[in-house]
Amino acid sequence: MTNGLLGKKLGMTQVYDDGGRLTTVTVVQAGPCHISAIKTKERHGYEAVQLAFGEVPARKLTKPELGHLKKANLPPTRRLKEFKKTGDVELGQVLKADLFQKGDWVDVEGISKGKGFQGVMKRHNYRGGPETHGSMFHRAPGSIGASSHPSRVWKNKALPGHMGSERITVQRLKVVEARPDENLLFISGAVPGATGGFVTVRKSKKS
Repeated sequence: MTNGLLGKKLGMTQVYDDGGRLTTVTVVQAGPCHISAIKTKERHGYEAVQLAFGEVPARKLTKPELGHLKKANLPPTRRLKEFKKTGDVELGQVLKADLFQKGDWVDVEGISKGKGFQGVMKRHNYRGGPETHGSMFHRAPGSIGASSHPSRVWKNKALPGHMGSERITVQRLKVVEARPDENLLFISGAVPGATGGFVTVRKSKKS
């Protein structure tokens, strides 16, 4: 088996837990995933399992990608990712959401929503300047460097730029409900990315 699955974020909703408390959850379609490759120490130097998720038309993949999937007799699939190998696995084996149970703690990885080009107040939480009394300084970053030495802006200076669309991992989220027959996981809290985005769900390192 493996320690995680590929999935898709379906959106957010609310459910009642066993104590009657309302909990905000993110619905994730976890699997079904097919094992498209098995890495071994003898051949690759490490052990891992490659999973495939998200069927697409064959015209959307390259010939090398189609050939790789054909070795495992799998249909054209968009997402491929390696996971830690735990136990015995077989090429072409199907893994479903029953890998996780209600009450499990998971780490969810995804691409955050893109917010385009943003200023320092939104991107870095700058306070900004006065809005009234004739002030000409409102949302600008202000002074950004030294004078004659070093005559340049220091690396990693917080400045305006592209925001979002980054790989984010949210750790230690709880599985409030699991529906293996529908391949659905109801995970408490917010999961990175927009609705319809691909995510990776792994058993939490901090559980």
